[in-house]
Amino acid sequence: MNIKINDVHFTADQKLVEYLNKKVSKLDTFFDGIISAEVILKVIKPEAANNKEVEIKLSIPAKDYLFAKKQSDTFEEAANLSIEAIRRQLKRYKEKIQEK
Repeated sequence: MNIKINDVHFTADQKLVEYLNKKVSKLDTFFDGIISAEVILKVIKPEAANNKEVEIKLSIPAKDYLFAKKQSDTFEEAANLSIEAIRRQLKRYKEKIQEK
């Protein structure tokens, strides 16, 4: 799976990039057919709480993509929430395919 990480209006440190790569690559265990993943990191109003936003867009065959967008106090927490939402979507998608 090809993983692309975009950081908007800031530069993500290497530790965060490695963390995201590790977490997103684990989605392969739920569904083998993932083509690519795009992770977008944003800081919304830097002085506010819950200002870290993570968007994950997964490209999968026979469907355009799966998408999740979550906001939290830290990028790690927002990433975990987004990955959990994507995991649930993958599970539903996989069940739908197996029914056919």
